[in-house]
Amino acid sequence: MTKTKLFSAMVVAGACAFGTQAAFAYGAGDFFARAGVAKTDVDTGYADRDTGAYLGLGYMFQDKLGVELSSMTETKVHAEGGTFKQVPVNLMAQYYPLGGMDSRVQPYAGVGVNYTTFSSESGVGSVDDSWGATGQLGVDLNVTQNFGFNAFAQYTDVKADISGGRDIDLDPVTVGAGAMLRF
Repeated sequence: MTKTKLFSAMVVAGACAFGTQAAFAYGAGDFFARAGVAKTDVDTGYADRDTGAYLGLGYMFQDKLGVELSSMTETKVHAEGGTFKQVPVNLMAQYYPLGGMDSRVQPYAGVGVNYTTFSSESGVGSVDDSWGATGQLGVDLNVTQNFGFNAFAQYTDVKADISGGRDIDLDPVTVGAGAMLRF
């Protein structure tokens, strides 16, 4: 859990060094971007390069409701005696219970749809792209009015349909942390 301790120390140091008395309220019309590092763990088999970059872009259409489009870098999965690579893209509706309130801490929950593309299949046959549901819990810690840190956990229902009638339930759990900009 060294990464968790490091992230916590960065959040505390950033809050002390850059903290201001600016308004931290999330509101209708705000755009935001999140970028950082995420680690993915799949249900079946195991993943190489399971840690990569993630990027999310979003818009608040009400004080407590927003939408975010996000993705993560490619993950190589070993399963069923072969390998393949996957890249997820998520579209989420998000609820911010403290939206509209002047709070440094802004938790959120999201639900949405996931589209995962598969490529570089080796030893498993061809794998069809997948659609599935996804859910997310996260928190933004605002350091200034427009900058903060972000952490999240996400579960996605991903099924790899392999030629020949086999299906693999990957169902990745992704945990990530990084920076957030609001504009």
